Amino acid sequence: MRSFAAPTSPSAAAPGRLAALGRVCHRHRRWVLAFWVAVLALGVLIGGRVFEGSVTNTSSDGYESTKGTAVVAAADPSAGTVTAVVDSVGHGVGHGGAPVDTPAVREAVTAAAQDLAKLPGVLSVSDAYQGGQQALRAADGSASVLDVKLAADSTVKQQQAVSQQLANLKVPGAQVTVGGDLVLQHEVKAQTQSDTKFGELVTLPLTLIVMVLVFGGLAAASLPVIGAVASVGGALLAMFGFSQIMDIDTTVLPIATVLGLGLSIDYALLMVNRFREERGRGADPAVAVERTAATAGRTVAFSGLTVAVALSGLFVFTSPVFRAVAAAGVSVVVIAVLAALTLIPALLGFAGHRIKPPKHSEPDEGFFARTVRRVQRRAVPVALICVALLTAAGAPFLHADMRSTGAAVLPTSSAGRQVADTIAQRFPQLAPAPVTVVVQGGAQAAAHYADDVVAKLPEVAGVRAVQPVGQDLSTVEVLVHGDPQGAQAKRVVDELRADRGGLTTYVTGDAASVVDFQHELAARGPWALGLVALGTLVLLFLMTGSVVMPVKALLMNVLSLGCSLGALTMVFQFGWFSGLLGFTPTGGLETFIPVLVFAFAFGLSMDYEVFLLARIKELRDQGYNCKEAVQLGLQRSGRIITSAALLMVIVFAGFAAGQMLMVKQMGIALAVAVAVDATLVRCLLVPAAMSLFGEFNWWAPAPLRRLYNRFGLREHVTLPPLEVPAAAAVPGPRIPQAVV
Repeated sequence: MRSFAAPTSPSAAAPGRLAALGRVCHRHRRWVLAFWVAVLALGVLIGGRVFEGSVTNTSSDGYESTKGTAVVAAADPSAGTVTAVVDSVGHGVGHGGAPVDTPAVREAVTAAAQDLAKLPGVLSVSDAYQGGQQALRAADGSASVLDVKLAADSTVKQQQAVSQQLANLKVPGAQVTVGGDLVLQHEVKAQTQSDTKFGELVTLPLTLIVMVLVFGGLAAASLPVIGAVASVGGALLAMFGFSQIMDIDTTVLPIATVLGLGLSIDYALLMVNRFREERGRGADPAVAVERTAATAGRTVAFSGLTVAVALSGLFVFTSPVFRAVAAAGVSVVVIAVLAALTLIPALLGFAGHRIKPPKHSEPDEGFFARTVRRVQRRAVPVALICVALLTAAGAPFLHADMRSTGAAVLPTSSAGRQVADTIAQRFPQLAPAPVTVVVQGGAQAAAHYADDVVAKLPEVAGVRAVQPVGQDLSTVEVLVHGDPQGAQAKRVVDELRADRGGLTTYVTGDAASVVDFQHELAARGPWALGLVALGTLVLLFLMTGSVVMPVKALLMNVLSLGCSLGALTMVFQFGWFSGLLGFTPTGGLETFIPVLVFAFAFGLSMDYEVFLLARIKELRDQGYNCKEAVQLGLQRSGRIITSAALLMVIVFAGFAAGQMLMVKQMGIALAVAVAVDATLVRCLLVPAAMSLFGEFNWWAPAPLRRLYNRFGLREHVTLPPLEVPAAAAVPGPRIPQAVV
């Protein structure tokens, strides 16, 4: 296809290492492409193994609830259970007696129990027909539970064989549903993998369509998609590597994947857009790649650094899930940056001559410039209205209730969740107690302890029978009034830990896990926030030379994050639009989701902050006053920021369309955060605030100003002039040779 720009004469090489990297990747594009094809192939090959090697619970070893669970696990020779609910069809109370006791049902269940006991890896089998097993019988006599306990050394195949045999069980007049903790773990992994694939299949075609509209051609639009696919392969490789040295929670995988996918598309979009601009100025493909790497590549590298800093705050926490997200997230960001800086220049070497340059330079007058001028004329009311709206939208998060979701993370169609819900409703003696106390001591001491708990604590509704789990080790299951993870249950946890009755005890259970997490958040959260804030302030200062703009950026990001967390609370705790989004509200938010939303959304908000401030700072350095720099900066970057945000929202929305509740929560929260940040914050609040501060935006104390002059990270570079024949010049307003 004929190029739209006239060829250039040889120009001076663009300065800097990134320009050199672009030249090398363009020159050796076949080797670069081969490398990324190998990365993608390996990622696809091991992709399934990443999900298989993940775990479904990574609570901190420092939690008392985790320690207690570990003590019981060490004394219990089982790996977990596979549970089948045998439920009558068309029977029950008022419909002809108790089908559990009919001869045909009894015979089928007892025969199945005998057969299951012979399978390898099975430790014990319990059914409703053995002596003392009333808890396995529903109160109305219409259903029973068949419980299979697997040995600690049982293999996955042995566990699956038990599940399969139970699923094939035929009981006359009854329906058999298979669940249990081992089945739940398998279903969580399978559903997470399915949702991840679904998100990728939905988002990639949609992003391609949007980019065709943005660039006006398939060649330019396809490059970011190719780069994103290769980045996903690299992300899977990175997470597989981390899974070999640390526990990776199953929910980490789609979260890291969606981050890598979104960032890869954004960064590639910037690179291709800048390439088109350089081609529009008359540069040949090789020169355009070099200049793109020197300018847009610099923005990509700096942006990736800000996202990595935001995610690094998670390393402060002790919970493995946070550290796994931090490790996987930072590695994914690095891979996205590397793909943009190496793969995209190589692809431009193959397809650059087919990419249409813009017919006209980006005008200095347009929608975004007019919007900024209107905002600047009414800066005070616009700023006040934006702050009020964002604050009001974030207010619901003040009433957020953190909880351990359990089986409810799965869709209602899941067999494992159906069994868990049925047991909670119809077999209360089998349902997990809100609080479980592990007591080290004899059975008599544990029994006295249980009696004291009931007598002393008015919030306690009762105590189940003391269960011995090992020599001088027992569990006491404590029932509470009201919500099993509500305020009363948490008070019981605190009171049981404050008064241990002279015994060595561990207070565990879902309520205790939530309390432990909240304690960690209170103790380490401020340190994590301080690390992220300090890193962000330093980076933005080194980019702008101002101490005012980094502080303003930090405060604006907090407002947009509050809006995202408020939306998360309204949707997933209060149930707004739950029918439309296809989930059942659990009455709260999964404990660790708000922390992850904060880290990811903060990093992405800083991403767009860098895009915009880089343009404004560039124009400021060229001599424009503050108002003009903001107008032109948003006009020249607004389209690309809006396009990047739209693509990111599509990616997050695609993953939110999945079935896993935690992934859905992350998808919705991040989609809202990006949409609000790219529209209300960047287009209205930032121009209004900068207009109010005026020249004070660029203030810094003299010592810091000297520090910036020596060590500042100038976001733009001075490019040598293109030697373009006069006939090749493109009409239109001047565009400075600087970063996208």
